[in-house]
Amino acid sequence: MILRNIQRIIENWAPKEIAWERDNIGIQIGSPNSNVHIVLVALEITPEVVNEAIRKKADLIITHHPLLYNPLKSINPDTPIGSVISTLLSNQIAVYSAHTNLDFTRNGVSFALAKIIGLDETDFLLKNQQVNKKIVVFVPSDHAKSVMEAMANKGAGIIGEYNSCSFKMNGTGTFQPSAKANPYIGKKGQLESVEEVRIEMNVPQWRLNDVIAAMKKVHPYDEVAFDVYPLSTPSNDHGAGVIGNLPKIMSKHEFLKHCKNKLRTQLLKHNNIQNNSIKRVAVCGGSGSDLIDMAYQSGADAFVTADISYHRFSDCPPEMLLIDAGHFETEKFIVRDLVDFLKKETKNKNSNIKIFGSLKSKNPIHYYIS
Repeated sequence: MILRNIQRIIENWAPKEIAWERDNIGIQIGSPNSNVHIVLVALEITPEVVNEAIRKKADLIITHHPLLYNPLKSINPDTPIGSVISTLLSNQIAVYSAHTNLDFTRNGVSFALAKIIGLDETDFLLKNQQVNKKIVVFVPSDHAKSVMEAMANKGAGIIGEYNSCSFKMNGTGTFQPSAKANPYIGKKGQLESVEEVRIEMNVPQWRLNDVIAAMKKVHPYDEVAFDVYPLSTPSNDHGAGVIGNLPKIMSKHEFLKHCKNKLRTQLLKHNNIQNNSIKRVAVCGGSGSDLIDMAYQSGADAFVTADISYHRFSDCPPEMLLIDAGHFETEKFIVRDLVDFLKKETKNKNSNIKIFGSLKSKNPIHYYIS
């Protein structure tokens, strides 16, 4: 399997277009056309992870955290980052990173965290309202089915667990072909009235061009009448954070112990709360301070995330338990889910590629506990 196909598999799940605009995702090292036989998945690249990839004879390392985030002015093998890059290049190991796009997609980083904590009835804490467009096309009735199917095959009309979703309305279209036109119906220079079908379908913005091209390919008119509208409808598949419910109510101390055990961490930082009943829980893998207010407004009894500043603890409403469980600790579980996903998807494509989760992904932060 070539790297480009692996990229396509991942980005069908976590499209690059939903990533934070200043993020650096995708292929960091290597050619999209390079052959891949063995893949190592890690949270981030370290010298230990690179050595592990060399021992496993991996062609590709897939990470969550990008190796290249800030622009490099030089590659000096005497520096830590230069040494890693030089080693990767000399061993012909490619690098691909899925960062905030994997944070903002369904079953991504925060869903992996919610699953480990044991939340039920999960959904996004904050749904993305800027990813969808509506395409409207006018087509003669005898071509309506083929046009709708062509657009659906390219990703239009997906709403939650349903596909090929469309709305159709019959009407009358009028047009007058010019002398240079090549009309499918009617005559040049003569005003025509034709029974047409108006087809409406939702489409993610990154699939819009492919949908339009597919629609035009099967549409009989030489000049196709269609419109594209922006939507503010919340996306079912893209957003930030996750909220759900515990199977049973826990006290504050029970929930803290539960999180500590499930996340396999040495310590948790948290605020003091008045409420001692935890049932509804919000989570965000990694740095989720921006979602504290949303978690509270959504009725969360507790919010588990990382990288919380001193003042955010002070400002948090006393009714909600705020837990900083650590950046590594709240993101590490996506590695296992990404391995499982890639194994399933590559098997479906009859590929014999080997995929491993790294055993060398370690927290760079150490804790001193006397």
